Amino acid sequence: MDRPRLALELLLLVALATLWGASYTFIKIGVETIPPVTLIAARTLIAGTVLLALIAWRGLTLPRDGAMWRRFLFQACLNSVVPFTLIAWSERTIDAGVAAILNSTTPIFAFLLTALITRHEPVTARKFLGVLAGIAGIGLIIGLEAFRGIGDQLIPQLAVVLATVCYAGAAIFGKGFRGLDPMMPACGSLLAGAALLIPASLVVDRPWTLDPSPESLIALLCLSVFSTALAFVIYFRLIHTLGSVGATAQAYVRVPIGVAIGVVFLGEMLSTTAWLGLGCVIAGVAAMTMPTRPRVATVGG
Repeated sequence: MDRPRLALELLLLVALATLWGASYTFIKIGVETIPPVTLIAARTLIAGTVLLALIAWRGLTLPRDGAMWRRFLFQACLNSVVPFTLIAWSERTIDAGVAAILNSTTPIFAFLLTALITRHEPVTARKFLGVLAGIAGIGLIIGLEAFRGIGDQLIPQLAVVLATVCYAGAAIFGKGFRGLDPMMPACGSLLAGAALLIPASLVVDRPWTLDPSPESLIALLCLSVFSTALAFVIYFRLIHTLGSVGATAQAYVRVPIGVAIGVVFLGEMLSTTAWLGLGCVIAGVAAMTMPTRPRVATVGG
């Protein structure tokens, strides 16, 4: 890849990290006046519709067989319906920066699920150390008092961790869509998620009775169009240009960006232990996702 093109791809990598890092702030603003279920129902519907239009513009069509849509539905539960809703509900009480850090541990839980259940990838010492660093980071962020049962934010923080476990399961299950245009499962799962969430929103929140603020509506639109639909488009491009390992490098940049946006725009402040946890999480995620350098054979000696 020539230097100008590589520079463009790296710029897109930073853009992707920014879009996903900003999503936590958009959610924080959105849930101020829009209930979590309705917010996520609208997010999945808008983003899925944007991707559907993009697929049509490319001259493609979504699969029509029922078996594939059942897989889309299961992927939706793991990748949007459950985790999106849990994060939105949690951010009614916890900071966006904390949610960004906790949610960045997906590779750690993906490794644990792989090691304990699927076992389709080797268990290495570096990855194991990454798991330990990530778990230590989670403990520092949640706070030791939470483990003694008196942390007032324990439940929402653990909800974000559960959402992260769902993302890990989605990453493993998503490998089954190999050979299918990556935009197809993204769009199909978002639309399937909307089909589940919209009825729930009608029953639970009665959205016609809501009075969302202009700020929440703008945040919802930005969350749907930029941090979901556009982010998926950039991600799929990077998968083809930088490869899957290169595309995961955005995780290193997303966490500090997500924290910084919360600090600058929401006035959030992290505790000393949370900053230490941030360092542990970034180190753990790096250990889990950095590619292993191939050994170079030496001649003689």
